[in-house]
Amino acid sequence: MTLAAEQKSAEVTDWAARVGWLVGLALFVALVYWLMREGWKWRGTLQSGLPELHTTPEKPAAATLTLSGRYHGSTTAGQWLDRIVARGLGTRSRVELALHPEGLDVVRPGAAGFFVPADAILGARLDKGIAGKVLPEGGLLVVTWTHGAQVIDSGFRSDRAAEHPAWVKALGTLEAEDAAAASAGPLPHHDRTTEGTAR
Repeated sequence: MTLAAEQKSAEVTDWAARVGWLVGLALFVALVYWLMREGWKWRGTLQSGLPELHTTPEKPAAATLTLSGRYHGSTTAGQWLDRIVARGLGTRSRVELALHPEGLDVVRPGAAGFFVPADAILGARLDKGIAGKVLPEGGLLVVTWTHGAQVIDSGFRSDRAAEHPAWVKALGTLEAEDAAAASAGPLPHHDRTTEGTAR
């Protein structure tokens, strides 16, 4: 009888310890979640100076490239862990990309989309990580662009990763064309007035 009573007491003690451990774990998880949420809000407050994002032009020219995949986030350019959360840029989502002569259209089902004008695109590269998300080498298309005074890296992954190099090339070409146009500037007044009358 004494042995049976000792075994029963041990079982009750074990259950109490388990319940206490589970409650402690739940409180720890809740604390971590709360700290993450407060950190996200604090970061958004610090980044509140970021201007409103551009919207898609009403009638853009036909897209030269399209892509379906995922948006993995945006960071300060060159700093893959410095996540930007303002203006909805911190929300990961599905994405539909379309490259137009006017710029890059980012459509995000379930999240706010945005548009990057062609003259704001600084180029693109293949990478493996952004905003704490790590993928296989070359598995991420990172587009670098400017918005206000901020230089931003935005990370995308196509459902068909083999499409990434074509995007890097196309965005690099777009950047080069804009740079050439900016450096050329308008023709001098004399050249523009005489060009049409010369025979």
